Amino acid sequence: MANINDFKARLKGGGARANQFKVTLPFPGYSAVGGETADLAFLCNATSIPGQNLGTVPVNFRGRILNLVGDRTFNPWSITVLNDTSFKLRNAFERWQNGINNMSDNEGLTNPVDYQVDAFVDHLDRNGNTIKSYTLRGAYPVSISEIALDFDEKTEVETFTVEFAYQFFDTNTTT
Repeated sequence: MANINDFKARLKGGGARANQFKVTLPFPGYSAVGGETADLAFLCNATSIPGQNLGTVPVNFRGRILNLVGDRTFNPWSITVLNDTSFKLRNAFERWQNGINNMSDNEGLTNPVDYQVDAFVDHLDRNGNTIKSYTLRGAYPVSISEIALDFDEKTEVETFTVEFAYQFFDTNTTT
């Protein structure tokens, strides 16, 4: 019969903690004015480990369905950013999107190399060491959320969410 000591022996390191992570995102040159990557490592206060799905291809055979594996898809990935009074990160994300599709004339970059970057999510242990890492290949922002302004908010720092599309991801255990 299992007991608490068996459970503790299997929960190595006290369990992975959801609040121990670091996001690194190099902005494309045209959108960066300096230091955004370092700021993002501190001001990104929420994200997720990216999700993935394997599709199913049903094949009919004499009244029965044989399910075969289909293509892999990757869920959109998002981050939540604390806004500082210089709007440094917000401005960089807006410049990034504007380079992809300019607000005034609907023109923009056409070569993916010019607007896609590799994003990095590192899950950390309680000592700041990486226990699992993800590299999201070819990421770019598809939406930047609004920032709510409200007289009733007295103790909140503004936040905004950025959602990314990306091609696929690698981890430190899969390539």
